Order: sequence, then C-alpha cells, then structure tokens
Amino acid sequence: MNKLITAVLMTGLFSLTSSAALAHYNRAATGPDYVTQEIDSPDNSFPLFYEKLKAARMPYKLAWQDGYNPQMWHNFAKAKAEEIILPYRDDTPFNPMVIDQIDRGSYIAQKVVFNISNESRVMALMLTPKGEGPFPAALFLHDHGSRFDIGKEKFVETWGDDARLSSSVEWAHRYFTDRFPGDELAKRGYVVLSIDALGWGDRSVSGFRNSSQQALASNLFNLGTSFAGIIALDDLRAAKFLASRPQVDKSRVASVGFSMGAFRSWQVAALSDDIKASVVDSWMGTMKGLMVPGNNQLKGQSAFTMMHPFMARYLDYPDVAAIAAPKPMLVFAGGLDPLFPVDSVKDAFSKLHSVWRANGAEDKLNTKIWPNKGHIFTEDMQEEAFNWLDQQFDMN
Repeated sequence: MNKLITAVLMTGLFSLTSSAALAHYNRAATGPDYVTQEIDSPDNSFPLFYEKLKAARMPYKLAWQDGYNPQMWHNFAKAKAEEIILPYRDDTPFNPMVIDQIDRGSYIAQKVVFNISNESRVMALMLTPKGEGPFPAALFLHDHGSRFDIGKEKFVETWGDDARLSSSVEWAHRYFTDRFPGDELAKRGYVVLSIDALGWGDRSVSGFRNSSQQALASNLFNLGTSFAGIIALDDLRAAKFLASRPQVDKSRVASVGFSMGAFRSWQVAALSDDIKASVVDSWMGTMKGLMVPGNNQLKGQSAFTMMHPFMARYLDYPDVAAIAAPKPMLVFAGGLDPLFPVDSVKDAFSKLHSVWRANGAEDKLNTKIWPNKGHIFTEDMQEEAFNWLDQQFDMN
C-alpha cells in the first residue's frame, strides 16, 4: 500500500503511540513529591514540561516523507491545512471603488475600497503601470513589527496622510534601505496590491499595542474563528481580488512578504490557486526548532497572528509551505536573525527541497541564508528577489 495512504489510515494509531510516549515519561511519577513551579517565567510563560509535549504531542501525522506520491500528499496535506487554517469560506462580491489616485510617472497609485470579506470593507493601496496590460502582479503582505499604526503603508508609499507617511518612511529606513518595495516592483511593470491585516492601519484603533492582541485573539476564538485564521482568509481573498482585476495577468500573480508577511506569503501560496509564485523573506523554520526557550515565537501576543491550533498534530511549518510545490518559491533568511535559529532554518529548507525535488521542480525553489543579514529586507535582497521573480514571469 502506498506509504502516504498508510500514514493517513494510521493517524489513530499515531495518537495512541503519542499517548504511550507520554506515559513513558511519567512512569516514575509516584510518591509524595509534587511540582512547586511548572512555568519558566512570568514573561514568556513556557511550561517546564515542554520537552515532553514536543516529544509526544507534535507528531506531524501528515508531514512529508521521501517516497510519498507528491500529488497525493499535496491533496491530503492541503485539505488538512485548509481545515485547520481557514475558519470558513467567503465568496462575497468585492464591489471595488477607487476613492483617490495620483500619478507617479511610470505608474498610477490608487486607494481602492473593496469587500475583503462579508464582515469587512477595506481600503487597499494599488499601483498599476501605465500602458497596455495585462501586467504581472504582486500581493504585498506586511510584517508585524509591533507597529500597528501602519500596515499596507509599510510596503507602498502612501499620500494624503502625513502621520502615516512619516511612520512608513521611518519603517522603510529601518528595514528596507529607505525604499518602498511595492513601489520598486511597480516600477518594474507589476500591478501591486498592499492590504492591512486585522489589527494594523485602518483596521486597528488608536492605542492598540502588543498586549491588546491577547484579548482580540481570545475574543475571536470565542466568536468561532481565530486571529491567524482571519488574516489567512483575508489574504486568500485579497489574492483573488488582485487576480480578478482586468489589468492583471492572472497567470502571473505573486505573493511577497517580510517577517510575519513572509509567513503569510508562503501560507497564501500554499492555499490559493490564484498565487503562482511567492517571495518569502525572514520567516521560515521548523516548529520544534522555534519552540525553544528565549525564542520570539514564545512571547505570546504576536504569536496569535500566526498560530493555528493543533497544526502540530498534522503538519510542520515547512510542510504547509511545501503544499505550494511545484510553484516557484524564493525563501531568504538572515544568518544573524535572532528570531530564526540557523539550524531550524536549514532543517526547514531541507524539507522544502525534498518536496520540490519529488515534484521534479527543484529548480523552481530558491533558498538562501544571507550570512551577514539579520531580520531585514535590504535593497540588495529586494533586487535579487525581484530579479528572480522577473525570471519566473518571463519579464524582459
């Protein structure tokens, strides 16, 4: 029987095995002794029994293994990822409207309002090259950065709002070598769409801060959805909206993201048929490799934007990203990035290459660790990424 089918049928047995593994750790749990501390600190609040949980409660039952049929695995893995990640389906008509625009020489910048879901009508920044289309396109997905007053403005230069423009110029200086990456890609002939995730920019509130995220996440759980699930669904909807624009060549639509936006970029590439290629900068690693004391992923708050409950039962982060195979994907990491340990990044890269290789498309996967870079997307990284994207989309 095919190894993958066997794995799917054995998920129940894997659960029993996990329980048995946990029981093994507890054999000596007899007598009068008991714990007097079971959390490492009041800040990160990591349980002291985390190694037991990692060994027994993170089985990745549907994780890719060499020898699997790649198409069959893709179907099983995507179905499970959709079940865990997406809170519901949404086919609300977009009903877009342009409310403002300016001329930026080789392209037009617009503020476009559309229904990103049944619940939310949002304003996005869209850049469209002059001339006859259709053009290739890119969905820009912003980072977290604990900076909530701007979202879409982190990637595309805004106008008519001095406060947000000032914030975004500061952000561009800090992370993007004083450039707006969305505008740089528009200059190359791409339609660009940049949106706010829930909690950022127009979709936030004055005074929203890191500690606000826990209440928002908890309330969304109680409302039958999740913080990360809403963001994921909105990204899929934004990809569909972008691909549906008459000026866009729907066979050449990419996702581009930095930091949390990189997580969103490989996630939407995996789940959306509208995304044909993806650029991922500064977010890739294995789940266990990031679940270590002191890692940023353990701080709570921001983790809610990227946390899909029970994912570790079935798939690791690189497994979800690999659902995108054999689409073109570029993944950058910084060798000095304190958020993503290099060993974890290398393990994730190895998994990605294994899946693209099995699909006969390893030439479509570009992974690179920049040894002297931190958590950043500098001009040289942007240029290399955008040159690669031009090649994938046969741009002159």
